[in-house]
Amino acid sequence: MRDKKNFTYEEAVEYVLQIPKFTKKNTPEDTRRFYEYLGRPGESSGLIHVAGTNGKGSVCSYINAVLEEAGYCPGLFVSPHLVDVRERFRLKGQMISKEDFTEIFMKVLENVENFCKKSGDCVYHPTFFEMLFFMGMLWFQEKGADYIILETGMGGRLDATNVIDHPLVTVITHIGLDHTEYLGDTREKIAGEKAGIIKKGVPVVFWEQEEEVNRVIVEKAREMSSEVIPVSEKQVVLFKFKNKTVDFSMSSEYYEYIRASLPTAAVYQKENAALAIRALEVLGRTVPLTRQQVETGLSRAKWEGRMEEVLPGVYIDGAHNEDGIQAFLDSVREDGCRGKRHLLFSVVSDKRAENMIGRIVDSGLFADVAIAPIDSARSLTQEQLLSLWKGRNHARLYHNPEEAWDALIREKDEADMVYAAGSLYLAGQLKAYMKK
Repeated sequence: MRDKKNFTYEEAVEYVLQIPKFTKKNTPEDTRRFYEYLGRPGESSGLIHVAGTNGKGSVCSYINAVLEEAGYCPGLFVSPHLVDVRERFRLKGQMISKEDFTEIFMKVLENVENFCKKSGDCVYHPTFFEMLFFMGMLWFQEKGADYIILETGMGGRLDATNVIDHPLVTVITHIGLDHTEYLGDTREKIAGEKAGIIKKGVPVVFWEQEEEVNRVIVEKAREMSSEVIPVSEKQVVLFKFKNKTVDFSMSSEYYEYIRASLPTAAVYQKENAALAIRALEVLGRTVPLTRQQVETGLSRAKWEGRMEEVLPGVYIDGAHNEDGIQAFLDSVREDGCRGKRHLLFSVVSDKRAENMIGRIVDSGLFADVAIAPIDSARSLTQEQLLSLWKGRNHARLYHNPEEAWDALIREKDEADMVYAAGSLYLAGQLKAYMKK
């Protein structure tokens, strides 16, 4: 650990980004001990805890938008970030300032040093994700957040965010096959890890899927004496998808019918908005929330990197696993394209890339595909990408995503559509490039 006590913002960010190189995975007990040493910051706020494979960030964003519309001061902790690490901490929709980031970082670091001295445990250091979580909770507490919406990093049972004891509601989104080397090789096993966020007596809202997935969640909820609130396609009626909005209605526990208009081209967001509505209904039992606030909040919610139109007819989507790619393709199919569709695809090495590519090819939606390795140690190489596409479909190889992106946009006719998908790293790299 570094001796210098004062960091610039740039030095603080660099330190945080370098943490994976010098820390080991901590036990949940170690994480909890340090959280308790900090005084369990943030627990005076109302906590909403969200886990799942796909859609976690979107659900958090929808809940946040409604609470903000209702006049509350919500804190939002999400991951990963696309361009700026400060995206992970937001208060009333605004990212943490560079000054606050630096100050709260040094506060956590100082507490780590004192904790080690006091406990004699000089080997403890928060992991990358734990450091950000502790920083977020301290910052939200200092700023007086009414609510804190927490997105798990990976899994749930062993996630750093799971040190909280008394959330108001927990939410489990769509379960898919991702991070199988850590969470298990079946949806059932992965559901068991996600269900680890369920707390005693705390209502759990979840998306209904295969029977074996549902059973894992329901059994865990019963074990914890928690109310179970399933949400499914049967409860959601899509009645319009045009002009880059998704309009749907669903019956509500308190408001008869919610009619929501989401400012997105992503059909899959109706599922995430429906989960958010049910979670808000649980909050609504003790917190005044009107139907108008729910509908208006949803209509103003935006989430970057999810079928985000960055130029006319040009979209970036963070789909990064099989189910995410399928949801992406379902939205592309409804885009009303009058010309040709072009795709920029890349993926990291620990994903089921062959299956993702198979779904893209089988869809027949794209006239051509550009491929390029991402600027990440986890990226597939040029050779690996070419090998995966060999014999499936003609794919043009580029040195990097920026070169491929420029080529696709340059060749795009007015009636054409350009998409990028396959990885959140790809989404972040392209958004950073466009900001330049």
